[in-house]
Amino acid sequence: MAGQGRKSRKVERAGGRAARRALRAAGVRGQAVQAGMAGGAYKPLSNRDIQRIHDTALDILENIGIGEPIPEILHYALPGGCTQAEDGRLRFPRSLVEDLVEVSAKEYIAYAPDPRNDLEVSGDKVYFSTSGESVSVLDYRQQSYRPTVLADLFDAARLADTLEHIHMFGQPFIAAEYSQQVFVHDINIAYTELAGTCKPFALGIAEVDHIEPIISLFDLYLGKEGGFLQRPFCTFGGCPIVSPLRFGKDNAEVLVKVAELGLTGDVAVAPQAGATSPAALAGTLAQTFAETLACLAVMNLVKPGSVINFGMWPFISDLRTGAFSGGSGEEALVMAACAQLCNHYGFITSMASGMTDSKTMDAQAGYEKAITTTALALSGANLVAAYPGIVGSLLGQSFEGMVIDNDMLGNVQRLLRGIEVTDETLSYEVIESTVFGTGHYLNQPQTLELMQKEYLYPEVADRRTPGEWEVTGKEDIYELAHVKVSQTLSTYYPDYISSKADRRIREHFPIRLSLQDMRPGNGRWD
Repeated sequence: MAGQGRKSRKVERAGGRAARRALRAAGVRGQAVQAGMAGGAYKPLSNRDIQRIHDTALDILENIGIGEPIPEILHYALPGGCTQAEDGRLRFPRSLVEDLVEVSAKEYIAYAPDPRNDLEVSGDKVYFSTSGESVSVLDYRQQSYRPTVLADLFDAARLADTLEHIHMFGQPFIAAEYSQQVFVHDINIAYTELAGTCKPFALGIAEVDHIEPIISLFDLYLGKEGGFLQRPFCTFGGCPIVSPLRFGKDNAEVLVKVAELGLTGDVAVAPQAGATSPAALAGTLAQTFAETLACLAVMNLVKPGSVINFGMWPFISDLRTGAFSGGSGEEALVMAACAQLCNHYGFITSMASGMTDSKTMDAQAGYEKAITTTALALSGANLVAAYPGIVGSLLGQSFEGMVIDNDMLGNVQRLLRGIEVTDETLSYEVIESTVFGTGHYLNQPQTLELMQKEYLYPEVADRRTPGEWEVTGKEDIYELAHVKVSQTLSTYYPDYISSKADRRIREHFPIRLSLQDMRPGNGRWD
């Protein structure tokens, strides 16, 4: 009898595996996680802390102000109620800032080239994006860094297009070969992201005069003049503040222009604690909050009700050397505090995580990326620039790292989802029938039903047994990710820009991404 029992259990286990294989073969996708899971559970600040940071930030804006305001800002700010004394600094009265906070938009739709990928940015919804504008790529085989080229951006865009837990595509690196040809660079970044992904995307703009030509390029893609402004699927970003407390001319001009056009302002205010903001984390929060509030104020002075991704991005210094340290516990803590602070006022929050000081995708990269991303997501930032694939303190990008980090982002979302406790999920009847039946849950209908809905399965994380791992090559996750990158980038070539639209675009603009680069057989991944 004992032998029969063991045999019976073996058959049932095999049946469970067979059923799971059948589900996977049929392409059944579960709902274990989805874009826009709710965050906000982690709160490192007390309500009193938030009020004191808020009050200090308003004191900074009213009494110290922001230096080097450009004429375009003064055109709106001075009639709007700001003041400028002999020192030239632009000061924002407390009551004015509070009024502008009230009128600033609290939600919007992040449009995508494909409407099926539109995202509702509001409340406590959390989305993950690439980001970085790094200058080099970590070559997997050589384990060394090389300058980025335009084709790398296309590869990154189409790779991100296939990664489920990357919801938006922010420019991960520059095209270094065109860094001295600024207009050519910006036009080609815009074209290449459009060609590579159907998700909402963002790009950095070096000069304000490049915005309208890029919009014209997008209109040519749509085949309709004015089409982009009706449904803007790209955000234009930059760093309008040079910390401490000065406007940066070029990006400040971009900030004003996007407000005038009614577009989303995508800002990143990124002082470095101990270098360009106070070493005290509370002081860094107060200064960064003031600097980012100044950006919100400017946009809403230009056009009340403007949408701004409130990009409060304080970074951390290793005070032994002064070097930037993106993977530290302090970085996780201060970014989480930023999200909590901004959520308190209902802002559309944009923060950064997933940075690492490691030079490759190793254990250090894993824990630094995971702790910063988990803390920020749990605190409820809307738009998390999770830097998937970033290495080397933001200087390099790894394609394999994008795939590994996609697994990590899925697990973070599973934390956000939490546990649903209902009469059905408490499973009393299932427990009862199992205890008095087979004695295990493998053949329970609930188990098969919840296999995809309750559980998330990694793409590359290794769940083989040690024995299977030994006989199948002993690959680590980095090697497995490289295989996936090679398979994806040698086969997945999206065709998002029609040949007719492409001809129109290339007739009007100096597009440097060749058609051969956008097709199989280009030699990069074959």
